[in-house]
Amino acid sequence: MKLIETLKNIWKIEDLRAKLLTTILFILIYRFGSYVVLPGIDPNSLAMLKSQTSGGLLSLLDMFSGGAFSNASIFALGIMPYISASIVVQLLTIAVPYFKKMQLEGESGRRKMNQITRYLTVAILLFQGPSYLVNLSVQLRAAGAAMPAGWWFSFSSTIILCAGSMFVMWLGERMTDRGIGNGISMLIMIGIIARFPAAVTQELISRLNENGGGGLVFFLGEIVVLLLVIAASILLVQGTRKVPVQYAKRIAGNKQYGGVRQYLPLKVNAAGVMPIIFAQAIMMVPIMLAGFNSESGSFWTRLMSPFMDNHSFGYNFVFALMIIAFTYFYTAITINPTQMAEEMKRNNGFIPGVKPGKQTAEYIDTIMSRITLPGSFFLALIAIMPAFAGIFGITREFAQFYGGTSLLILVGVVLDTLQQIESHLLMRHYDGLLKSGGRIKGRSGSVAAY
Repeated sequence: MKLIETLKNIWKIEDLRAKLLTTILFILIYRFGSYVVLPGIDPNSLAMLKSQTSGGLLSLLDMFSGGAFSNASIFALGIMPYISASIVVQLLTIAVPYFKKMQLEGESGRRKMNQITRYLTVAILLFQGPSYLVNLSVQLRAAGAAMPAGWWFSFSSTIILCAGSMFVMWLGERMTDRGIGNGISMLIMIGIIARFPAAVTQELISRLNENGGGGLVFFLGEIVVLLLVIAASILLVQGTRKVPVQYAKRIAGNKQYGGVRQYLPLKVNAAGVMPIIFAQAIMMVPIMLAGFNSESGSFWTRLMSPFMDNHSFGYNFVFALMIIAFTYFYTAITINPTQMAEEMKRNNGFIPGVKPGKQTAEYIDTIMSRITLPGSFFLALIAIMPAFAGIFGITREFAQFYGGTSLLILVGVVLDTLQQIESHLLMRHYDGLLKSGGRIKGRSGSVAAY
C-alpha cells in the first residue's frame, strides 16, 4: 500500500524521524501539563468551571488551551496571551516608526521584537492570572467548595499560571526549532483535536436519544457536511489566481530573444487565518472587561453580555464585518504590488499587455482587490459557520468544528506539516505524499497558523 510505503520511507530518513519523535515528545509533555491542577485546588470540585466553559467565548479559550482552562491546570491560560502580544507587536510595526525600523534590521531586529513580545506576554499574564483566580473562586463556591484563602495562595498561583504559559511558549518555540511544523500552531491544533472525540461522542449520543428515530441518519449527514466544510477550507487555503508573466532571455550584446512564460500565483486568501485571529482577539475584549466570571452581574457584564455569546446574531455579525475588514488590512500589509512590479522589471519580466513599472503595480493591485473580496466573504462565512450549525440543533462542542478559527487552524497546520514532511521525502528522492504526484500546498509565504 502507498501509505505503508510512505511511512517506511519517513522512518528511513534519520533527520525526519528525529524531528517527528521530538514533536511527539513535546506534545506528550504539553498534554500531561494540561492535567496538572494548581496546588491547593481539589479536582473533584471543578464541575461548575467545566459547565461554565461548555459554551460562549470561554469555550473557545478552553479549546485553545486543550482543556487546561476548565481543569484549573498550571497551563490554564495557555498560549493565547503570547498570541495576543504577537498581534499587538505586529500592529505596532505598522503604526510606530521605531518598530517598523526594527523590523527592517533583519535577524537582530527580529530578536529584539521577540524579546518585546515576551515582556508584553508577561504583562498580559499578570493581568489575566488574578482574573482567572477570581473566577475560579466563584465557581468553586458555587460547587460547594472553597479556594485556599490568603494572599500567598493568590500570589503563588499567579506566578505558577504565568510560568505555565511561558513554558508552553518555550515548548512551542523548541518544537519549531527541533520538530516538524510551527510549534505554537501545533500546540493549538493538538488542544483542538483533544476535544474532538468527546464532541463527536456527545453529538452521536444526543442524536441517538432523539425521539422519533432517524438520529443516526442525521448524524451521518452532519459528518458529510463537516467533510464538505473541511474541503472548502482547504480550497480557501490553497486557492490562487495565476497571472502570466513573460521573462525575456538575454545574450551577448544585450540583445533579447525568445522568452520564458511563468505564472505569478496570487493567493485568494493571502492573509491566511490572521484576520480571524485579529477579530477574535478584539471580540475577547468583553470578557477581559467584564472578567472571566459572566455571572457577576456587574455593569460591564450587563453591557457586554450580547457580545459574550459566540452563537448570538450580534456577535457573529460584528465578527464577520471585522474579518472582512481585517482581510483587506492584512493583505495590504503583506502584499506589496509595487515591490512585485519592480522585481519583475529587474528580472526582465512583464505581464503581457501591461507596461512594466507603475501600470504593472496597479494591475496587480486591481487583481488582488478583486480576488480578496470573495476570499474575505468566504473566510467570514467559514468563521461564523458554528453559529449556523447551532441553529440546526448541533451541540455547541461539535458545532465548533464546523468552521471558525479552530477549523482553519486545523487545516492550515496539517497542510503545512505535511508539506514539510513531503519536502524531506522529495529531497531524498522518495515519492511524495500524494499518489497523483502533485505537491501539497500549505500556507507557504504566509504567517504562522496562529
